[in-house]
Amino acid sequence: MRRVAVSGSTLQTQRHARTVASLPNLDASLFEAPTLDRLAPHQPSDHAPRFLLLYGSLRDRSFSRLAVEEAGRLLTAMGGEVRVFDPAGLPLPDSAPDSHPKVQELRSLAQWAEGMVWCSPERHGAMTGIMKAQIDWIPLSVGAVRPTQGKTLAVMQVSGGSQSFNAVNQLRVLGRWMRMITIPNQSSIAKAYDEFDEFGRMKPSAYYERVVDVMEELFKFTLLTRDVSGYLVDRYSERRESAAKLSLRVNQRSI
Repeated sequence: MRRVAVSGSTLQTQRHARTVASLPNLDASLFEAPTLDRLAPHQPSDHAPRFLLLYGSLRDRSFSRLAVEEAGRLLTAMGGEVRVFDPAGLPLPDSAPDSHPKVQELRSLAQWAEGMVWCSPERHGAMTGIMKAQIDWIPLSVGAVRPTQGKTLAVMQVSGGSQSFNAVNQLRVLGRWMRMITIPNQSSIAKAYDEFDEFGRMKPSAYYERVVDVMEELFKFTLLTRDVSGYLVDRYSERRESAAKLSLRVNQRSI
């Protein structure tokens, strides 16, 4: 009897087909096995990584603003393009139409950015309302565009007292809800009034070094993911839902 050699890839394909066949609740036509090839950008971006920085206080000497400005200097030094949104004049969510100029500015920046930094003071054990209002004005989707999905995020907080993590923990929850790639590292600056000099620059300290660490990590994750973010957040359930809607529209008997 003649033996026919079967390649490893063919065997893998056959095993995959048998496994899928054993999953009766799965739509095989929409199921995809992740591959390294899909995670390799075929046309890497050649522009500088773009970062939007948000802060959560309107005080003249806002330590959350000073913190993101320091973060912005670091990202710029690494080769990034940075924009800081000023929340002054942004209306409360639902108190004005989304055509408001400040809302349009924020949404335009959210679509422009490939990564973000969110920094809030901790007030009454939570992020500030100013911080939350900015995030609430960024929609989950605008038409077919998702302004935050698949983009990287670093979270930071400043505190007037001892070190705490309440605000950054809440920001992480929001980042996940906005379907962002929130990096593992984070920054929490205690007694922020002692950590910045008269010119608004952060003093040398372990807190400063942590900010450097966080910005390095954010930059690396952004380089890794920005060209494949669509694939990273692609979901079977959404492919299936889209296919069902398309089938319903194509097969409808009357318009």
